[in-house]
Amino acid sequence: MDAASPASPSASSPPPPSPTAGASAVSPMTTISRHYFGGDSSEDDHDFYIDIIELGAGTSLPGLVAAKVGANVILTDNAEGVEVLKNMRQICNLNKVNCNILGLTWGQWDAPIFDLHPQIVLGADVFYDTTDQNVVEDFDNLFATVTFLLQNSPGSVFITTYHNRSGHHLIEFLMAKWGLKCSKLLDGFSIMPPCKAASLQGNIQLVEITLDNQKSKS
Repeated sequence: MDAASPASPSASSPPPPSPTAGASAVSPMTTISRHYFGGDSSEDDHDFYIDIIELGAGTSLPGLVAAKVGANVILTDNAEGVEVLKNMRQICNLNKVNCNILGLTWGQWDAPIFDLHPQIVLGADVFYDTTDQNVVEDFDNLFATVTFLLQNSPGSVFITTYHNRSGHHLIEFLMAKWGLKCSKLLDGFSIMPPCKAASLQGNIQLVEITLDNQKSKS
């Protein structure tokens, strides 16, 4: 289903083309960033790379990486974001991966969501500033959707990251409200290559969230 991953560069292999050189499938005015994975996750030492179009849904990066290493991936974004969904399809074509693209709006129970049975739900850049009331409602809708997906696929997990700042207590509250628990928490910097961590600030947590079976039984 997936296209073969690019071969790891060797001493005799030419370097990969620049991000703009392979952009024939998108507008010549589009900005593309390249992200390296494996090895030192650098331009000179990596196993593969992902090119991202800098226009909406740029944070589909985790799903694209999962697809590159062989996972069956469904990329989702707001069902009303037609341009974003189109952009996601372009990103998949650009990286030669075969992902399903689905419009999925948090807190809305449209027909496609009932057919989803994911083993892993990846949340990319879903937690942000919590001072706006609309954002608080978005978080609530997010957790409602995540809870449904986890219930629809027993044994599944929700993996995401967030900055451990003002939103921390809200996230804890919503996990309790929706019968979820944090089963694993890691310092994001502890698993990042130095070249990636150097460009980031703050305290980034990687969390694995599951159904709280004790609460489900009560």
